[in-house]
Amino acid sequence: MDATGKKNMTSDDLRAWQARHGYTYNSAAAALGISRATYARYLAASGDLPRMLELACAAIDACPPRRNSS
Repeated sequence: MDATGKKNMTSDDLRAWQARHGYTYNSAAAALGISRATYARYLAASGDLPRMLELACAAIDACPPRRNSS
């Protein structure tokens, strides 16, 4: 939990975020601007994930990246 009492993001939350967007490992990593290896480490982590990752996921939830239509 953070200082406000809110539950921090965990690997289970990250998996749920990935599924909600229909992302693969590669596309999730690309959307977050991180390598596939780093994304895999976050999924394998126990405990709280970095706040910056949670904020990046929240930003994508609020305004999903545009996909090329060509």
